[in-house]
Amino acid sequence: MPLPPPAPFDGGTGGGIQLPAGTAVPAPPPATAPLHPDVSHTGVAVLLIGPAGAGKTTVARYWADRRPVPTASISLDDVREWVRAGFADPRAGWDDRSEAQYRLARRTCGFAARNYLANGISCILDDAVFPDRPAVGLGGWKRHVGPGLIPIVLLPGLDVVLERNAARSGTRRLSDEEVATIHGRMAGWYGSGLPIIDNSRHDVATTARMLDEAVARSLSSPPAW
Repeated sequence: MPLPPPAPFDGGTGGGIQLPAGTAVPAPPPATAPLHPDVSHTGVAVLLIGPAGAGKTTVARYWADRRPVPTASISLDDVREWVRAGFADPRAGWDDRSEAQYRLARRTCGFAARNYLANGISCILDDAVFPDRPAVGLGGWKRHVGPGLIPIVLLPGLDVVLERNAARSGTRRLSDEEVATIHGRMAGWYGSGLPIIDNSRHDVATTARMLDEAVARSLSSPPAW
């Protein structure tokens, strides 16, 4: 999405209805299992982060499709586009209306994730979260899903995301300038302590396998975020 301006702390407002609190996924306990748990049979909530064109939704759906336990894939962009009339088109820039619709979509995704988890279904969510906006980024996701959420960054090279963006159409297609700026801001995740996957030269299957490995490491040693 285009660059949003700094925003205040998300207090659950934004013009939408306050969703029920539900039960947040708890933080994982200290590791007592083997060094690398069997991720394929573990109930998890994963947040896949990355710029436009990183392949987040494609990888998330592929990963969810092939797990041996029930797993849901929840894309924030898909939920945002549930709004038809009055949709805040990201190509038109970032304003109060797009901010409100983004926050509402994130709360809706968090509510869905908690419901799935409460019914024994793992989930993977994807969103373009900026490292320099904690109130509407990781902080917001943590409030809506819970401290047990596992964030993982998907960050291919700029040439790759530009090529993928060029193949898009409709509201998912951004200008090259916007894509380059978003990609540059995503570089702030380096040094954050979060797992980062560079899938510039990997196909979807290989990237999904790397995602499994990153989730296993996070379960063994949860990153501080």
